Amino acid sequence: MKPFLLLASRAEDDAAEEEYESYLRFGGLMPAELHRVRLEAAPLPDIDLDRYSGIIIGGSPFNSSDPEESKTPLQHRVEKELSALLDQVVAQDFPFLGACYGVGTLGRHQGAVVDRQFGEAIGAVPVTLTADGRADPLLAGLPETFDAFVGHKEAVSKLPAHAVNLAGSPTCPVQMFRVRTNLYATQFHPELDVAGLLTRISVYRNAGYFPPEEAEAVMDSVRPAKVDAPGAILRNFTARYAR
Repeated sequence: MKPFLLLASRAEDDAAEEEYESYLRFGGLMPAELHRVRLEAAPLPDIDLDRYSGIIIGGSPFNSSDPEESKTPLQHRVEKELSALLDQVVAQDFPFLGACYGVGTLGRHQGAVVDRQFGEAIGAVPVTLTADGRADPLLAGLPETFDAFVGHKEAVSKLPAHAVNLAGSPTCPVQMFRVRTNLYATQFHPELDVAGLLTRISVYRNAGYFPPEEAEAVMDSVRPAKVDAPGAILRNFTARYAR
């Protein structure tokens, strides 16, 4: 089997390792089957799509809707590299799944409006499939409504006409969308369970998602959550596209 490629951009090692392990576990993959490139550490090397079964983009501290003048040189580099790669990925309809930051990258590349209108605080929200979502193979086996973990400052407020909205929540109308046949993005985190979210709350307590002094309270609020459905999306993705 050709490996999948995980494009990561978390500079904090604890969060980066937790993310990688989560994609392995929920994707049903062995380490040799998930090649990781940490975009924050070095420029993106040339990617030969023929070497991979598919591409996954993890979450990121970057927000694509930030004013251009406020973005760091690192963010500008990462965005430029991902945009160039998406030119190839979209043209080939190459299997792609972007989680959270994938909404900003794929959405912006495809002409979606990505802004701060539908940000959501850290926690579990009910995600409901649209009619198109209920028919989509990547969502096979999931209930019509399921809880998923979110925590994001930006979201899609308007999809381009050629994109298909697959799921939404009461506070964010686009929780998952598809472009063409094989290009997907989720606003929620299909790779997160309670333990993983607790790690991220600790790591990102100073990142502006909540007042730092409230970190313990935020952790206490998510501990009772029962989030067990979204991981099936990753397993469906790897099962469908492994080659």
